[in-house]
Amino acid sequence: MLANVVLGFLWGGITAYVLLAGADFGAGFWDLLAGSATGGVDKRRRIAESIGPVWEANHVWLIFALVVTWTGFPSVFAAIASTLYIPLTAVAIGIILRGSAFAFRGAVTGLSLQRPFGAAFAASSVVTPFFLGTVAGAIASGRVPLGIAQGNVISSWLNPTSILGGALAVEVSAYLAAVYLTRDCQRDNERGLALYFRRRALVMGVITGLTALLGIVVLHSDASRLFTGLTHRGLPLVLASVVFGSLSLVLLVLQRFVAIRITAALAVIAVLWAWGLAQYPDVLAGEVTVSSAAAPDQTLLFLVVSLSIGSAILIPSLVLLYSLFQSAPAKPSQLSSR
Repeated sequence: MLANVVLGFLWGGITAYVLLAGADFGAGFWDLLAGSATGGVDKRRRIAESIGPVWEANHVWLIFALVVTWTGFPSVFAAIASTLYIPLTAVAIGIILRGSAFAFRGAVTGLSLQRPFGAAFAASSVVTPFFLGTVAGAIASGRVPLGIAQGNVISSWLNPTSILGGALAVEVSAYLAAVYLTRDCQRDNERGLALYFRRRALVMGVITGLTALLGIVVLHSDASRLFTGLTHRGLPLVLASVVFGSLSLVLLVLQRFVAIRITAALAVIAVLWAWGLAQYPDVLAGEVTVSSAAAPDQTLLFLVVSLSIGSAILIPSLVLLYSLFQSAPAKPSQLSSR
């Protein structure tokens, strides 16, 4: 029972990280494609204003997930860290490089200094979610055996399912970022930019859907256990994701920029939880279950109490932060509120 409660906290933290930090990574993706240093200045300014107040707070969820995993499921953490240390090291470098480059780009003046920092920020915003996706693919496809460094350090994350996971992580991040940015532009009365990001959200939504369809073929041949779980136990959530994803595209066409934030987030949540449901009760697919991988009950009890108290403080604080940021006064505009 306690192990499942801890797992619920863990999966909740991962979900928050995907929805919030994922959009931050996606913003860097659009920064990369914003155009020349002069031609893309408005888009990059909008991106920086949108993620600036919250990007550090969003990464709290990564630390949360790591702490819960190594405390609640130490053998699983050890297996993942020792087998997948190459992509995890790439993720760590990417996060550090991305954060420092974003901070320095905002602090320096002159294009000659801003360009290299901007390039580092944008490139690491693409590389980091890709490697996070390969880690997810390795775990989901059962390529991380229990034990210290028992898996192949290359093929565990360099395989069709992991590449699919990396591609989807980048695409979902870019899609969420474009969706969130449309509303930010609308709120600040920037109609041209709102329509600019709307077009990109539509394109990325279609690309993500096509990649997911291709993923059916990939999983069938490369990760049959996961494929079976998604097409049986996880099927209702997979179908829910299709419904919410389709509705999101319709809302984008109709320019309902507030409502689409909800439907787009629900589509991503449905996919993520479909994976969790398809794999449950295994923590490492085909290797170890939630109950057998969990720490002793005394540790789990202490962890549940700590997480409950911490969540009661953290979540309202973050809600207040986002609420204050989203309710910032807007400039007069031609973009009507929807």
